[in-house]
Amino acid sequence: IQGEVRIPRSTSTVEYRGVLGTLSTMVRTEGPRSLYSGLAAGLQRQMSFASIRIGLYDSVKQLYTPKGAESTGLAARVLAGCTTGAVAVTCAQPTDVVKVRFQANGAQPDGVRRYNGTVDAYRTIAREEGVRGLWRGTLPNIARNAIINCGELVTYDLIKDAVLRAQLM
Repeated sequence: IQGEVRIPRSTSTVEYRGVLGTLSTMVRTEGPRSLYSGLAAGLQRQMSFASIRIGLYDSVKQLYTPKGAESTGLAARVLAGCTTGAVAVTCAQPTDVVKVRFQANGAQPDGVRRYNGTVDAYRTIAREEGVRGLWRGTLPNIARNAIINCGELVTYDLIKDAVLRAQLM
């Protein structure tokens, strides 16, 4: 979120460079607790997103597999990966919005903080921007996560099938 939040700072601007540089800058300028900003929403996102995308994959893969086929082809697996990634993001998008907003909120001075906690962030966004505000940025997030999910699950599925066919397990 560097450059997105306008926070009064000294004349030199804070620059986050790399993972370690970001961590040390955050601790130095915002305190050690800043490393955990948005953690609750991030965990909520992972629980909802991962359970949906992984849980639906085999069922959706079977929907795309032609009736009577001996095995599932690559195209059906790719479609299933993209579909379950898109569905999972659509369901979990509010957790992503809250996670990012809460992380940005942590960079504000104490008197200016918009959210008192994760639940308050959900309520405040819904109240101020409408329920649609919780799904802000959904389409780019769907495109990104559908591809990532497809790559992860299809790769896992193909390797698992190869290991089983070779009777390595």
